[in-house]
Amino acid sequence: MKKPFAITLDPGSSLANHTGSWRTSRPVYVDRLPPCNNACPAGEDIQGWLYYAESGEYERAWLELVKNNPLPALMGRVCYHPCETACNRATVDEAVSIHAVERFLGDEARRHGWKFPSPAAASGKRVLVVGAGPSGLCAAYHLARLGHAVTIQEAGPLAGGMMRFGIPQYRLPRDVLDAEVQRILDMGIELQLNTHVDDILESMQRGGFDAAFLAVGAHVAKRTEIPARDARRILDAVSVLRGMESGERPQLGRRVIVYGGGNTALDVARTAKRLGAAEAMIVYRRTREQMPAHDFEVQEALDEGVMVRWLNTIKRIEDTTFTVEKMVLDSEGRPQPTGEFETVEADTLVLALGQDVDLSLLQNVPDLAIENGVVKVADNMMTSHPGIFAGGDMVPSERTVTVAAGHGKKAARNIDAWLRGQTFGQPDKHALAGHERLNSWYYSEAPKTVQPMLEMIRRQSGFDEVQGGLDESNALFEARRCLSCGNCFECDNCYGVCPDNAVIKLGPGQRYEFNYEYCKGCGLCAEECPCGAIDMVPETT
Repeated sequence: MKKPFAITLDPGSSLANHTGSWRTSRPVYVDRLPPCNNACPAGEDIQGWLYYAESGEYERAWLELVKNNPLPALMGRVCYHPCETACNRATVDEAVSIHAVERFLGDEARRHGWKFPSPAAASGKRVLVVGAGPSGLCAAYHLARLGHAVTIQEAGPLAGGMMRFGIPQYRLPRDVLDAEVQRILDMGIELQLNTHVDDILESMQRGGFDAAFLAVGAHVAKRTEIPARDARRILDAVSVLRGMESGERPQLGRRVIVYGGGNTALDVARTAKRLGAAEAMIVYRRTREQMPAHDFEVQEALDEGVMVRWLNTIKRIEDTTFTVEKMVLDSEGRPQPTGEFETVEADTLVLALGQDVDLSLLQNVPDLAIENGVVKVADNMMTSHPGIFAGGDMVPSERTVTVAAGHGKKAARNIDAWLRGQTFGQPDKHALAGHERLNSWYYSEAPKTVQPMLEMIRRQSGFDEVQGGLDESNALFEARRCLSCGNCFECDNCYGVCPDNAVIKLGPGQRYEFNYEYCKGCGLCAEECPCGAIDMVPETT
């Protein structure tokens, strides 16, 4: 055996791990959980598909992405990308624009006609999905991939749920939505439109279904009592947005007030401007910092001329005169009335105070646990009634498209296991790859690519998509900004810095291994690994 030579290190050095027969720790290759993957509600392997995207293997990247999420062209547009909030790249310059690359891959799939892999062999089981929104569509997709026969029953005239009837076209073009939905249906999934499920147990029995997934969206607008002489001047946001989709554009008038502080309130106000309203004003009882709406959407609305009265509440309406009361925050940050009133003129008030789910289809299900207007489910997404699962807006959760998509995938995998008499075992997660593990010396600053925005005059007068996508060169650049946090990407740093030739290259895609006969435990490889994929572990005796 070759005798390793000894080196002398400053005892205070981080590399003073002893050497040779004095080695006290050894390097070990590890895999860590990237923070983007950890933050994704849809459970995407973001780092995995970015790896192929940065190599220009776009179809392979798309195939890796749709293992977990079949709607990348949609998600790249409407997801609020919590993955980017968690991205370690922000400690270097700016987070990777993950949603923009995802959108690019989704659009490439539409342009080239890429198809999903063929489903598994037929299981002989039939599953009913109620609702063709993001959760229902994703559940149907994953169930079909697992070999089950799936029927979607949708109460509306078109598929898409709140993506179609709650998100304006300037954020989500309908040709994109239609293409993503059709690709899922092309897997052999049956879609029954204009089919309202009144009794889930009766529908399951009549159709011979072995299980059901309930994914009814929150289409019922919440109301509030505001004294008004003419209730016709008060509309709800859901009806306004639904009317836009059905072709029955609402008559809002020249001056519109929207009451609420969420993203739906912003969508309605921006829609009013596009319909010709000279003034569109949002009235919200808290501050901008307390608005549940995302800040970038607030800014886009302000840019388009939407006005906002923060710390105001509507007290009464008389004809076209609205009386608002100023609020003030108390010591705990809660709004309190001041007794100071002001009048505002407007033609219409649109209430955007949130939505509820219609649970009438469950009225005959015995012993079903319902709390605060939603259905309680177990960790496997099953309700208290065997064989009936639920997700999306119907269960306690944040109501976003991406959360709904994640519910659909999780439910499908648990339904599959339940139908087979098994339990789905979620694999253990690796330890999180924190930014402190990265060697930022190897990363030069490369600020993220800015997506193009539609000209302001066109934003204010039409429903063309506001935010543009990346072209191939920009998407490639953006994908290459990924730091591969916590996972080896074969940069050869460890191979190059090892003074003892103790690192063995195993070939493309196979990474490396250590020859501990040669390794002195100096720790150079761990210190110089850009992505923190090497740990120094104590020697065992």
